[in-house]
Amino acid sequence: MWRSAVAFAPWRMGRAFSSAAAAASSKKWDAVVIGGGHNGLTAAAYLARAGLSVAVLERRHVLGGAAVTEEIVPGFRFSRCSYLQSLLRPSIIRDLELARHGLKLLRRNPSSFTPCLDGKYLLLGPDADFNHSEIAKFSKKDALSFPRYEEQLKKFCGFMDYLLDSPTPEISHDHSSLMCQLKDKLRKSTFWGHLVQQTVTLGQKDMLDFMDLLLSPASKVLNNWFETEILKATLATDAVIGTTASVHTPGSGYVLLHHVMGETDGERGVWSYVEGGMGAVSKALSNSACESGAHIVTNAEVAHVMLDEATGMATGVALLDGTKIHASAVLSNATPYKTFVELVPPNILPEDFLCAIKNIDYSSATTKINLAVSRLPQFRCCNSNVLDPGPQHMGTIHIGSESMEEIDVASRDASNGIPSRRPIIEMTIPSVLDHTISPPGQHVINLFVQYTPYKLSEGTWQDPSIRESFAQRCFSLIDEYAPGFSSSIIGYDMLTPPDLEREFGLTGGNIFHGAMSLDSLFLMRPIKGWSGNRTPVKGLYLCGSGTHPGGGVMGAPGRNAASVVIEHLKSTKK
Repeated sequence: MWRSAVAFAPWRMGRAFSSAAAAASSKKWDAVVIGGGHNGLTAAAYLARAGLSVAVLERRHVLGGAAVTEEIVPGFRFSRCSYLQSLLRPSIIRDLELARHGLKLLRRNPSSFTPCLDGKYLLLGPDADFNHSEIAKFSKKDALSFPRYEEQLKKFCGFMDYLLDSPTPEISHDHSSLMCQLKDKLRKSTFWGHLVQQTVTLGQKDMLDFMDLLLSPASKVLNNWFETEILKATLATDAVIGTTASVHTPGSGYVLLHHVMGETDGERGVWSYVEGGMGAVSKALSNSACESGAHIVTNAEVAHVMLDEATGMATGVALLDGTKIHASAVLSNATPYKTFVELVPPNILPEDFLCAIKNIDYSSATTKINLAVSRLPQFRCCNSNVLDPGPQHMGTIHIGSESMEEIDVASRDASNGIPSRRPIIEMTIPSVLDHTISPPGQHVINLFVQYTPYKLSEGTWQDPSIRESFAQRCFSLIDEYAPGFSSSIIGYDMLTPPDLEREFGLTGGNIFHGAMSLDSLFLMRPIKGWSGNRTPVKGLYLCGSGTHPGGGVMGAPGRNAASVVIEHLKSTKK
């Protein structure tokens, strides 16, 4: 198994450096950002565009956090964690001119392929007529229902857009001037007024359906719409991806909505590959930030946040090597747990706040396997032995999820501390569209695998035999659908939940910085009373996926945090 980690060629533009923390310590910055993930880079870009001096400190040797491209097997460049793009807010792409800075999206058509062991298969994509003919192979009733289902989800996504692009109307913890209090009340009134107006526009029936989707298990939602198991299972994977939930878990319907609320080039729900891998998203963000004057440092791990002894305010950060970097504001792109339990000095935070942070659900059942293969998988149900990519290779390939019951059984294994005996696998082959990431004729394959508990009932993920056994279990399952797949593997890299925690700082291995359950969203994210990016430590802000509106390569948490910091710094300079 390949273990090397040769980084995707580090970029250097403007004032970005692979090391040089000393340069960052030579002045006091308006803001310093802990973590060069996509949200941290988004925050830095907006701060720099507002004319503020900002430094970004990334612990690893390469920028991007979970949105990163790395060469693990020589000649093959993997999107090691996140692997598809859709959720990045369109306004951020426009504001930061990411296309000009190198972001190139590759649309997938078809977007989904689910093979069956009995020789049947289901392809889905952006074309309504194509979807109708594919679904009609299983159910004419479902073929007629599917456009109405998609239309309803699009309507709900439109309702959600305002929430995604707005900071939360959090209660202010500052004892500010009367004028500031009036502005704050006006802003909140405007927010709630707009939301009420949208609710009225949506109408009572649609609003009830919307609440039903938010609160219900995905299985209930999909059973109410469809009768065909393969269609329901294909759609249900979006409801459990990245979670420990089953399709029968109440509230899993929201996760389904979360994964269809994005877009590509203005088309709702369309997921795309990124040329150069997901690291190209981070590269474009860093290029935009650097062009506006941001200073980016890699190999710079923060040891703790520095506080003023008299006021308790954040004054900057200290690195592991002892370097001190001073700033008027500190933004943390780390998880809430890492920020407040590991980076803020002890005995500073209120006990009830710290208790709530520790009790956030950071559980994970996700493993990512990145493979280099010598040839494309040949699926038995397609009766094709050609070497060229076909429609079955373009989109997300659903392995081992022909029914919602299979998904539920796999989740129950994990709840008992057992890696799923028949894992649920989402396979993508970005190299069929992106020819920059693999040698000619060979391919990069991503496997997003569920369910793999953080803690095993027997043994640990550090045991090489356990790791190898589970990887082979996944490969053998794919062999059932695509005979000979295992023999095509040149090398692979596997990231279990503890690996994701250690390598990328994802507490518990949770890719969202905390569960996306209904009790952890909007005004409750990361915890009740502190959803507005501010923290009990004055001058310290959260800007990562642990804040509203949540996880995925979205950028909105970073933009929201930058807005709060800009407002605060401008008010203090008056």
